[in-house]
This record gives sequence, C-alpha cells and structure tokens, in this order.
Amino acid sequence: MEPLTRTVVHFLHSLSHKDLSGEVVEQGKRLLLDYLGVAIGGSLTESSRSVYGMLAHSPSSNLCTVLGTEIKTSAEYAALANGTSAHGVELDDTHQAGSIHLGVVMFSTAIALSETLPEIDCDRFFPAVVAGYEIAARLGTALQPKYHYQLGFHPTATCGVFGAAITAAKLMQLDEHQMLSAMGIAGSMAAGSLEFLADGAWTKRLHPGLAAQNGILAAKLAAAGFRGPETILEGRDGFLNAYSRKPLPEVVTRDLGTTFEILRTAVKPHACCRYMQAPIDGLIELATAHDIHPEQVERVEVAVLEAGWPLVCEPRKRKYSPSNMVDAQFSMPFGAAIALIDRAAGLDQFSGDGYFLPEVKALMGKVVLQTDMRIEKNFPEEWASIVQIHLINGKQFEKFVRFPKGDPENPLTWEELSAKFGSLAMRVLPRERCERITKSVREMGPTSVLREIWKLAALPAPAASGSD
Repeated sequence: MEPLTRTVVHFLHSLSHKDLSGEVVEQGKRLLLDYLGVAIGGSLTESSRSVYGMLAHSPSSNLCTVLGTEIKTSAEYAALANGTSAHGVELDDTHQAGSIHLGVVMFSTAIALSETLPEIDCDRFFPAVVAGYEIAARLGTALQPKYHYQLGFHPTATCGVFGAAITAAKLMQLDEHQMLSAMGIAGSMAAGSLEFLADGAWTKRLHPGLAAQNGILAAKLAAAGFRGPETILEGRDGFLNAYSRKPLPEVVTRDLGTTFEILRTAVKPHACCRYMQAPIDGLIELATAHDIHPEQVERVEVAVLEAGWPLVCEPRKRKYSPSNMVDAQFSMPFGAAIALIDRAAGLDQFSGDGYFLPEVKALMGKVVLQTDMRIEKNFPEEWASIVQIHLINGKQFEKFVRFPKGDPENPLTWEELSAKFGSLAMRVLPRERCERITKSVREMGPTSVLREIWKLAALPAPAASGSD
C-alpha cells in the first residue's frame, strides 16, 4: 500500500480546475466574500493593530495587500496579517467535522501569493484553495477534534499549516516531489496552543496567520530543494500519532475525490465560537417567537457538545464572569444572555463591555450548562444543541437545533452573505466600494483580474507630503 502522505499529495498535486464542479467554485466564491468581510472588519481590532505595528518596524518588500489597510508588505507578512485580522472577530468559516477554520488560512495564503506570482487567474486560484481546504479539513477530522483539544491544540493552526503549504505549493507550481517535501516541512511548523483560554489572550487570532505564513515558507523551502519527511502524516512520530490519542488515518483518503470538504464548510452568523452558534440560534428563535424578556426568565438550560465543553463552559468561574472580548466570545453563559436580551449575537454584542452590565450578569447566572447524548450521536457531522427556557410563571419552551444557520444544510443566501459582508466591511470602506467587491466576487470568472479585487479591499496609500 502506498504511504498515506504520498497518496494524498499525489491527488492534491494533480487537482485542477477541470476537476471542480460549478457547485465547488460557487462555494469558493461564497467563502471568499465571507473571508474578505471578516478580514476587512477584523483590521480594526487591537490585535490586528499590534501586527501592523510590527510590520512597520520590519523591513520587507511592498508587493502584497494587507486587507482593510493601506499597508503593502511581503507575501509572508501579508498572509500573517490578513490571517490574524480575519480571525479577530470570530466570524470566519468553520468545517464541521474537523472543527477547523479553513478560509482564514487558505485565502490568506492564496491572496498574498497571487500578488507575487505572474498570471494567477481563477483557474489556478480556486484549485489551490480547494486543495488546501481538503487536506486541512481531512486532517482535523482524522485527529478527532475532541482528542486534539484534550492535548491543548487548536486545529486551525496545527492542521491549517498543511493546507497552507499545499495551497502555496500549487500556486507556485511545485512538482509532486517538492509538494511532498513542503508537507513534511509543514509538519515541523504545526503548533497552536489553547492556553489563550486561560486569560483571554490574543494568540488564537494569530494562529491562522502563522499557519498561512509558515505554509508559504514551507513551500518556498521545498522549491529551493529543502527536504521534509515523506511520512509526516502516518509515521511513528508523524502528525496523526503525535497530535491525537485516537487518530483515524483512514479518514485522510476516504472517498478522496468523490466530494470536496469545502462543500462541508459552514459560515458563521454570530461573532463567537462555533460551539455557541446552535444554542444562540435556538434561544433567539424562542425569544422572538414567544416574546420572552429577561425579567420573565427563571432558568435557561443549554445543552453543549462535549467537544466544545472545555472551550465555552470551563473554567466555570471565567465563563460566568467574562472580562474581555475573547472571554465573551468563548462564554456560553454570556452568549445565551445576549441572545435573549438583544435577540442578536453579532460583533456589536461581543465587542462592547456588555459582560459588565447588571442585567447581563444576572441572566448569565440563570444559565445552566449541560451535556445531552441526543446531540452527541451525529457529531461531528452535526453540531446540534437543545435549549430550554423556563419562565417564572411556570411556562417552558424547548428548541432542538440540528443545523445552525450557516451550515451547509442551512446556508446563508447570497443576499444574507452580502449583508454580513457589508456589516463588517463598511466599518472600514465606503458602501460603494463594498458593493463593487461583492459584485466582483460573485461574478468572478476566467478573465477576472484578482489583483483588482484585492485592491478594492484595501485603503488607498496616503498621499506623499511635499514641500513648497
């Protein structure tokens, strides 16, 4: 039997636009628009500003766009900056089974490289992105997210770097042996700690940026002849054995080529951890349908998936007393409270200081978190939840959410995607510019000039000041 790494690399290397259905390309466009929105909107976060400050003191070329800014830098630094900003508002896409954010890594890699390489058109851009989605998603699934989390790792970072390396290798047109080495090199770059959960630090936002930056570096090293281990996935000390207590290596190649993981990738409507999306959907629906107000509530019961429990339910004290934006985005009690109070859970709900408001704190105290085997049976393909609201007058309401809004089975329409994009991008760019970006992405075709789209997503360079 051919080694696992070699088998998957052979498939990914040969993948071309002829292998992609119209459905796959259309999904690529949808996720690209979503990515551009979160990257542009995320450029305003403090964490992004810190990265931009680092770039200002780091000499580099000025070929590549930092979205939402006037900054131009190297491909590696642009990938780092864009990946970080696009993850800064917790609204980027998520692959269900792999519990991984894919677009924030792959589009950061592809956009940066598309500005440094000649003649990158849609027929090269989308196969490279789809290939990156494919390997990163399959690795996340093969690790089994719950066991990967138990070891303290964030799959967007650890699995994402392999996807970035493949995306970069395809755009750079590496041969198959070089791509195999790029994968091997990426294996020594697979890092990303969950310790940010301890104090609301910003390092999670950095993870996709580092994965994209390192994926480009891995491909460039491979192109220059640097060798990586050819059994990086399946080896005794390879990625799958080292990063999970119960890996499923067969998942990496199962049904390879019969479908694409990009089609199994969801879009987030709420600005928080993916494990909070279904409960928030259910609570907003109940509050709206039955006109429930916070002062009427006696108790709120929320069933949370076991895999997400350490992310949004523990440690208990911190989850019930968030003190910053990152805490809030990973606090199920806070998410439940604002869902009932505002009947919304967008960026405005998480970026303010609502977690200090007495009304919010009081309602958080009424949230009971629990596990429920009814929502576990189809995980990770389904990220379901069951929520119950018990009122002071004795009435109670329950909602089972099988597919939260944004899932492939319950997708956002183009109009909803455009509205989400505008709500984020118009914090930085004028409405007319945002409408042009939306139109350009939706109508992308073989003759589209990609650099023109990225240019629309950036701020104009400041005019040089002259002297009289």
